[in-house]
Amino acid sequence: MSKLGNAQDRALELIGELGTGIRKAVPGKAMQWVETGAALGAVRTGTRIAGKFVRRNPVLAGAAIAGAGLLWLAARQRAKKQAAGEPIEGSATRVEAKRGNGSTRTRRKRAESTAAAD
Repeated sequence: MSKLGNAQDRALELIGELGTGIRKAVPGKAMQWVETGAALGAVRTGTRIAGKFVRRNPVLAGAAIAGAGLLWLAARQRAKKQAAGEPIEGSATRVEAKRGNGSTRTRRKRAESTAAAD
Protein backbone atom coordinates (compact mmCIF):
# COMPACT_ATOMS: atom_id res chain seq x y z
CA MET A 1 0.00 0.00 0.00
CA SER A 2 1.05 3.57 -0.49
CA LYS A 3 1.81 5.96 2.36
CA LEU A 4 -1.46 7.76 1.66
CA GLY A 5 -3.43 4.53 2.07
CA ASN A 6 -1.68 3.81 5.36
CA ALA A 7 -2.44 7.30 6.62
CA GLN A 8 -6.12 6.97 5.69
CA ASP A 9 -6.37 3.59 7.41
CA ARG A 10 -4.76 4.99 10.55
CA ALA A 11 -7.10 8.00 10.50
CA LEU A 12 -10.13 5.71 10.25
CA GLU A 13 -8.86 3.67 13.20
CA LEU A 14 -8.39 6.79 15.29
CA ILE A 15 -11.89 8.01 14.43
CA GLY A 16 -13.29 4.63 15.43
CA GLU A 17 -11.47 4.76 18.77
CA LEU A 18 -12.72 8.29 19.34
CA GLY A 19 -16.29 7.23 18.63
CA THR A 20 -15.98 4.31 21.04
CA GLY A 21 -14.62 6.60 23.75
CA ILE A 22 -17.43 9.08 23.23
CA ARG A 23 -20.06 6.34 23.39
CA LYS A 24 -18.65 5.14 26.71
CA ALA A 25 -18.52 8.68 28.10
CA VAL A 26 -22.05 9.65 27.03
CA PRO A 27 -24.36 10.16 30.03
CA GLY A 28 -27.55 8.17 30.52
CA LYS A 29 -30.16 10.90 30.86
CA ALA A 30 -32.07 12.13 27.80
CA MET A 31 -31.34 15.83 28.37
CA GLN A 32 -27.66 15.10 28.73
CA TRP A 33 -27.83 13.18 25.43
CA VAL A 34 -29.18 16.29 23.74
CA GLU A 35 -26.51 18.49 25.32
CA THR A 36 -23.80 16.03 24.30
CA GLY A 37 -25.14 15.94 20.74
CA ALA A 38 -25.17 19.72 20.56
CA ALA A 39 -21.63 19.89 21.90
CA LEU A 40 -20.43 17.30 19.38
CA GLY A 41 -22.13 19.24 16.58
CA ALA A 42 -20.42 22.45 17.70
CA VAL A 43 -17.05 20.67 17.81
CA ARG A 44 -17.55 19.25 14.32
CA THR A 45 -18.52 22.66 12.92
CA GLY A 46 -15.63 24.39 14.63
CA THR A 47 -13.19 21.78 13.37
CA ARG A 48 -14.45 22.17 9.82
CA ILE A 49 -14.15 25.96 9.92
CA ALA A 50 -10.69 25.82 11.49
CA GLY A 51 -9.54 23.33 8.86
CA LYS A 52 -10.65 25.61 6.03
CA PHE A 53 -8.94 28.59 7.65
CA VAL A 54 -5.67 26.71 8.12
CA ARG A 55 -5.70 25.50 4.51
CA ARG A 56 -6.24 29.02 3.20
CA ASN A 57 -3.92 30.84 5.62
CA PRO A 58 -1.21 28.47 6.87
CA VAL A 59 1.26 31.23 7.79
CA LEU A 60 -1.33 33.16 9.76
CA ALA A 61 -2.42 30.01 11.57
CA GLY A 62 1.19 29.20 12.45
CA ALA A 63 1.77 32.70 13.77
CA ALA A 64 -1.40 32.51 15.87
CA ILE A 65 -0.34 29.17 17.35
CA ALA A 66 3.15 30.48 18.12
CA GLY A 67 1.69 33.61 19.74
CA ALA A 68 -0.71 31.57 21.85
CA GLY A 69 2.18 29.36 22.95
CA LEU A 70 4.25 32.36 24.00
CA LEU A 71 1.34 33.83 25.94
CA TRP A 72 0.77 30.52 27.70
CA LEU A 73 4.47 30.26 28.55
CA ALA A 74 4.54 33.81 29.96
CA ALA A 75 1.42 33.19 32.04
CA ARG A 76 2.90 29.95 33.36
CA GLN A 77 6.17 31.63 34.36
CA ARG A 78 4.28 34.44 36.09
CA ALA A 79 2.13 31.96 38.00
CA LYS A 80 5.24 30.08 39.12
CA LYS A 81 6.83 33.28 40.42
CA GLN A 82 3.72 34.26 42.31
CA ALA A 83 3.39 30.78 43.80
CA ALA A 84 7.01 30.90 44.97
CA GLY A 85 6.42 34.25 46.66
CA GLU A 86 8.94 36.11 44.53
CA PRO A 87 8.15 39.70 43.67
CA ILE A 88 6.96 40.35 40.15
CA GLU A 89 9.50 42.19 38.01
CA GLY A 90 8.99 45.92 37.81
CA SER A 91 10.09 49.16 39.30
CA ALA A 92 8.54 51.47 41.83
CA THR A 93 9.47 54.75 43.41
CA ARG A 94 8.34 55.54 46.90
CA VAL A 95 6.99 59.05 47.29
CA GLU A 96 6.70 60.39 50.80
CA ALA A 97 3.62 62.45 51.53
CA LYS A 98 4.22 65.92 52.96
CA ARG A 99 1.63 67.98 54.71
CA GLY A 100 1.00 71.26 52.91
CA ASN A 101 0.53 74.63 54.57
CA GLY A 102 -2.70 75.43 52.70
CA SER A 103 -1.19 78.02 50.38
CA THR A 104 -0.80 77.75 46.65
CA ARG A 105 1.90 75.68 45.07
CA THR A 106 5.44 76.93 45.24
CA ARG A 107 7.16 77.64 41.99
CA ARG A 108 10.26 75.79 40.99
CA LYS A 109 13.45 77.76 40.56
CA ARG A 110 14.86 77.88 37.08
CA ALA A 111 18.06 75.96 36.54
CA GLU A 112 20.78 78.26 35.32
CA SER A 113 22.15 77.41 31.94
CA THR A 114 25.78 76.25 31.81
CA ALA A 115 26.19 77.85 28.39
CA ALA A 116 25.42 81.31 29.82
CA ALA A 117 28.08 80.87 32.48
CA ASP A 118 30.83 80.09 29.93
